Amino acid sequence: MTIDVAIVGGGLAGAALGTHLGRAGREVVIFERAPAWRWRAGGVFTSPATVAALRRLGLDDAALARIARPVPAMRVETPRGADFRLTYGDDGSLAAPAVGLDRAVLDPLLLGLAATAGADVRPGVTVAGVEQPAGTGGHFEITLSGPDADTRTELARVIVGADGIRSQIARSMGVARPARLAARTALTYHLADPAPELARDARMRILRDGYVGIAPVPRGRVNVGIVLGPSWRAALHADGADQLAARLVSEIPATADDPASWRAGEPTDTVEGAAPVGHRVSAVAGLGWFLVGDAAGFLDPFTGEGIHRALISAELAADAIDGLRSGRRDASSAAAAYEHALRVRFRAKDWVSSLVQLFLGRPALFEYAARRLAARAGPRERMSLVMGDLVRAERGLDPRFLAALLRP
Repeated sequence: MTIDVAIVGGGLAGAALGTHLGRAGREVVIFERAPAWRWRAGGVFTSPATVAALRRLGLDDAALARIARPVPAMRVETPRGADFRLTYGDDGSLAAPAVGLDRAVLDPLLLGLAATAGADVRPGVTVAGVEQPAGTGGHFEITLSGPDADTRTELARVIVGADGIRSQIARSMGVARPARLAARTALTYHLADPAPELARDARMRILRDGYVGIAPVPRGRVNVGIVLGPSWRAALHADGADQLAARLVSEIPATADDPASWRAGEPTDTVEGAAPVGHRVSAVAGLGWFLVGDAAGFLDPFTGEGIHRALISAELAADAIDGLRSGRRDASSAAAAYEHALRVRFRAKDWVSSLVQLFLGRPALFEYAARRLAARAGPRERMSLVMGDLVRAERGLDPRFLAALLRP
């Protein structure tokens, strides 16, 4: 039997897309390589815009309370002592704050939501390759592997890559490209939080050629996310991921509002790594195929945009695919509509994120900007809203804003 829509990857983007399409009455199969959920490198800190997207997906207050821990602000700290807080529009009441997410609960919850919506979720099945149709109107031939694969091949009318930064679908469609930034390595794990009742800031400690992010998450833990540039390769090879991560965490200082007692917390899972972190594609859609989430391109975890973009790309792809399968659009116009919608939604944010990376790559320049953000409430608040996807990103590129931020 031919699958109507095959989604490769059961992470946030794939599960969200399966939910949207299932509710629209589409026949959907989700291939997820992991037989059961396990912790692997992924984002946890995100802005209120992500919470709004999760609500649109159908999560109620009770579900959000299980998967999200309110975070008053992200405190960015430079090696030379500058620091500033990004509040993402919250007034201190925590009525609509940024959050740290419990991915061990959220990811299976969304995959279950997709199954409830009618998607056929097939865990433990790896997509090893995809052959494009020979002509217009043909079917994609999907090669499967894994002990839970019932067959070795499946046919699909539409295929979606929701399979992350090393997307098999992006490679099969010939659109995968090297990241523009230098190759970086990400390490991430959780520590027990000895004061889980506290509403504490997340922290972003800038390092030479890297950074360490600390985010409070539910179930009495903090998430540690470390991104290291090429100059750290020798230390990573000599010390190993566990030892290097522990050393970098131990060097994070206590502050007046964070005694950093979590530094001594027991690890609650293993250190997971990913390399290279970045991923780029030359197109996000074509005749009958689409890329969502990180598979559609990923710059860097610093700006915390990956989770929100995964959910929004799923919404936009669902609209394009539903239009294609209902006959309202042909394959070419459906692909063009999704490509255009994604570009309009995120192009300016990509420019802002690239500008942030430019500053990060020049420590003196980042220090200069950090001290001005610390001293100037107006530009700091606007930057917070832009980075949190709460206002149009073009506002972060406005020459008047840049002048107000960077003038001496």
